[in-house]
Amino acid sequence: MSVPAAFIGVILIWSTTPLAIKWSSEGGGFLFGVTGRMLLGAALCLALVRALRVDMPWYKNARRTYVAAGLGIYGSMISVYWGAQYIPSGLISVLYGLTPLMTGVLAAVFLGESSVTPGKLAGMAAGVAGLAVIFGVGARTDTFAVLGMAAVLLSVFLHAVSAVWIKRIGADLPAMAVTGGGLLVAAPLYLTTWMLAEGALPRALPIRAMLSIVYLGTVGSVLGFILYYYALKHMAVGRIALITLITPVTALLLGSFLNGEHVGMQVWAGAALIMVGLVLHQWGNRPWT
Repeated sequence: MSVPAAFIGVILIWSTTPLAIKWSSEGGGFLFGVTGRMLLGAALCLALVRALRVDMPWYKNARRTYVAAGLGIYGSMISVYWGAQYIPSGLISVLYGLTPLMTGVLAAVFLGESSVTPGKLAGMAAGVAGLAVIFGVGARTDTFAVLGMAAVLLSVFLHAVSAVWIKRIGADLPAMAVTGGGLLVAAPLYLTTWMLAEGALPRALPIRAMLSIVYLGTVGSVLGFILYYYALKHMAVGRIALITLITPVTALLLGSFLNGEHVGMQVWAGAALIMVGLVLHQWGNRPWT
């Protein structure tokens, strides 16, 4: 597989995922939406692993990789699904734009991938400033909007931890095996959570919600994770996280055009600061002297 093609594929999928998450929770609730997505994704991915005879080993580091991927999928996705109830879909992607900054810090500490430079520090400062602007908008709206943004930030942190953990383990596994193993860990956790919290099937599910769950379970969970883990295997953690440099803008536009979400100037200003921060963080390579 071409690494640039995988990189572009993840950008396209992640641009549409926030809106699909919003739609998949209509009628059945966020837990039903995310559980349905993960069960469908796990079944499809494991079927592909068997049909394509993909090597899915179970030695120690392979098992550790599956656990790292699965816990990341469970923690980050359940957080973002909960938060998506209270904030626009485009804002989810904007907050996920902080992934490279958070991942870069963790990668520097645990992987030694980069050193502290003035440019990187300036990038972090710009990202925090953008986050402050966006949180200011939420604070003037209502408490649940602030909690929703906090949940998405937790999702970003857990996603970054999972990526760095997988990279640190360093198991040479096929991307589909990592996806299948991760979903095999995450799916039972989701099913247990849904059964304990709700446990009842929705009486009626809107067609848009049903199609969104199918899209997320097939394209978002299987194809998206396969492309992501493939790119992660062949690229530095900090560089793969640059995907979120593009997706916030495209997700904001999609949310506005397809879901009628209002995007105020302050949100755009916060997003712009985060984007500037990402650029500074990535290309701020002059070390301290």
